[in-house]
Amino acid sequence: MDLREFEFYENENSLVINGDALDVLKAIESNSIDLIFADPPYGIGKDFGNSSDFFNNSGEYFNWCKLWIDECMRILSKKGVMYFMSSTQYMPILDTYVDKKYYVINRIVWTYDSSGVQPKNKFGSNYEPILMITHDKNTKYKFYRENIMIEAKTGAQRKLIDYRKTPPQPYNTKKVPGNVWEFPRVRYRMEEYENHPTQKPELLLERIILSATKPGDIVLDPFSGSFTTSAVANRLGRKSIGIELNHEYFKIGLRRAGITKEYKGEILKKDRSRKTKNKSKQDHIDEINKEEGNVQLNMF
Repeated sequence: MDLREFEFYENENSLVINGDALDVLKAIESNSIDLIFADPPYGIGKDFGNSSDFFNNSGEYFNWCKLWIDECMRILSKKGVMYFMSSTQYMPILDTYVDKKYYVINRIVWTYDSSGVQPKNKFGSNYEPILMITHDKNTKYKFYRENIMIEAKTGAQRKLIDYRKTPPQPYNTKKVPGNVWEFPRVRYRMEEYENHPTQKPELLLERIILSATKPGDIVLDPFSGSFTTSAVANRLGRKSIGIELNHEYFKIGLRRAGITKEYKGEILKKDRSRKTKNKSKQDHIDEINKEEGNVQLNMF
């Protein structure tokens, strides 16, 4: 891997790279990554501080997605899996593209409760789609189901007997999760919160990483953002590669990936603030910060 044209830091478990995902991916050896999780800009105008989510039209966005998807599949190992996310608007056409060229293992729905402002003339959006794909239908991809078993809430809890088995036995108490995942979104004031507009929860990444890798495997995130993928991968004993274009988020990665707590004389600390252009939300945040400040003053 030749990264000399990019800024990067690494240790024995983590590699964090500041650069454009497409450029960096081209520098990575083919068939070398065990798991890829990609949470790219959704093409709907989110502010990531570098205009990376602004495209002139949907065709431009689709063409860009095809490029990074193909590069990711090139570097994915022969038994590897890639999970990627997109907006509800654009996932259908991306699904069609990968379904023709690769193999879709699962279409997953991540659902959550949204306590924010809801539309008054249509149904609110409380989910995001995730595709789980591999090279082709004959790929013997890795799936460690024993790592992700959850409680079976039907027959096992009611102590029902499964008479289809010989001899009849109680229903299993554990099962593999279905393709609808319910995890709460990362909210302001949560312990894992970082100052990033589209941070994904650690529980979501934990399920993905545990299902597709074993300790020592390499997990890559080409659009690392808040670097949740790197943080969870390292906590679970996997090796991580995180790529990020925005330099401020890159510094989050240096900290969350466990590489360094200092960058060019700057102490890397978690930013507990939250930037938003929504005035009502900002007023609420300001009030929370004021209350927290009063509490701290009252302690002395």
